[in-house]
Amino acid sequence: MLRGLALVAMVAQGAIGAAADRPAAPASESLEAALARSGGGTLAVWVFLRDREGAPPAVTGITPRALSRRQVRGSGPLVTDGDRPLSAGYVAQVTREVTRVRHASRWLNAVSVDATPAQVAALRALPFVESVDLVARFQRKPESDSPAARSSSARRSRAAIDYGPSLGQLSQIGVPDLHAIGLSGEGVIVAVLDSGFDNLTHEAFASMKILAQYDFVNGDLDVANGRDRGEGSHGTSTLSVVGGFADGMLVGPAYGAYFLLAKTEDTTRETPVEEDHWAAAAEWAEAAGADVISSSLGYLTYDTGFRSYTAAQMDGNTAISTRAADLAAERGVVVVNSAGNDGFDSTHNTLGAPADGHGVIAVGAVDSAGRRTSFSSVGPSADGRIKPDVAAQGQSVLAAASGTPYSYRYVSGTSFSCPLTAGVAALLLQAHPEATAEQVRAALRGSGSQSSAPNNLLGWGIVNASRAVEILDQP
Repeated sequence: MLRGLALVAMVAQGAIGAAADRPAAPASESLEAALARSGGGTLAVWVFLRDREGAPPAVTGITPRALSRRQVRGSGPLVTDGDRPLSAGYVAQVTREVTRVRHASRWLNAVSVDATPAQVAALRALPFVESVDLVARFQRKPESDSPAARSSSARRSRAAIDYGPSLGQLSQIGVPDLHAIGLSGEGVIVAVLDSGFDNLTHEAFASMKILAQYDFVNGDLDVANGRDRGEGSHGTSTLSVVGGFADGMLVGPAYGAYFLLAKTEDTTRETPVEEDHWAAAAEWAEAAGADVISSSLGYLTYDTGFRSYTAAQMDGNTAISTRAADLAAERGVVVVNSAGNDGFDSTHNTLGAPADGHGVIAVGAVDSAGRRTSFSSVGPSADGRIKPDVAAQGQSVLAAASGTPYSYRYVSGTSFSCPLTAGVAALLLQAHPEATAEQVRAALRGSGSQSSAPNNLLGWGIVNASRAVEILDQP
């Protein structure tokens, strides 16, 4: 028995020695710089794991609808190793070493944590840690808006849809033609990722079918403002643009769809938004069966004291949100994202992640006359792909506003050309439930106003919903 114990002790000493001899897991340049500036305070850090040792082989938490969508529209295996849980033992050890665990990502085999420099050093010494990186922080470019108030007494009831002042933003992309043949997004699930939704009592949402909602910033089910972090007027507007319905005033392309609402952005000045909320929300939405993700967010310029992404990193492979978006697209989700509001630069792209994703439909902005807006971000991606993919109206778009149930405003930004396009994607999926995510992206591109000569200002051009359906109709 003593010899057995001695043997165990020798083996344990050998394992400890091997761990001690192993070089520390690498840290990214951005994390190294942040550690040098931190003064001992906590940082938000990604911890990437080497494997899934001890994790159960079974895949859980994915709804039958999500599996069905993957089978029909996905571009890879029905399930992958990336759908398995993380190693519980690894996560437990990481938890013991840090201040707080933020999110765990199956797709990335990683955990995001709050950790001090000393804790980061301890994490890097763990034998199962592959690498560590700084969680990205985001500062949104300002978007403009103007009020468009109305009284509820002005509502008109008609058998046909009365688009009111929202007609122009829909007619430009051919939506009324599809509504006229009975398409409204019915049966399609659209996930909207934004800063929260602070006025769900608005008349534009009265008939909206909301399946689920989750606040990834504060870890609760309240996606409104409440007393916690995040301000939801932006989400209220984007949600109304994709799927609102107030006859005689505002109609979204996919007013008949089901919706998942994810609050992913912390808008307070002290705590900027972090990309891990976006990645966690994308995994949640995909597992719940989302067919479309509409995201009017982008990651490029960070708050003072944090290293921003560079144009060279908009390569479709670097940003966490981009990697998560492409993994969702591989699983058959049509991912639509704002191109960004950083305008034109002759020396490099001005995209914000995840618009640079290989499977992401990045949307630029035009005005009501179809002219590119000066703020609309441009490509190409760092690896030479044409971006944005398509465009829709992003200047003076009518949207629901915070305040009363009858408040509206005109808003500008690629934040609003994105939900218009996402709504069209939902119509295409209703018309062609068998269409893959890549086929939907190809149809949107092929329908564009400059599909014969795409460029890095507006991609394949302004979307034409009826033409996109015709493309999918072709055998």
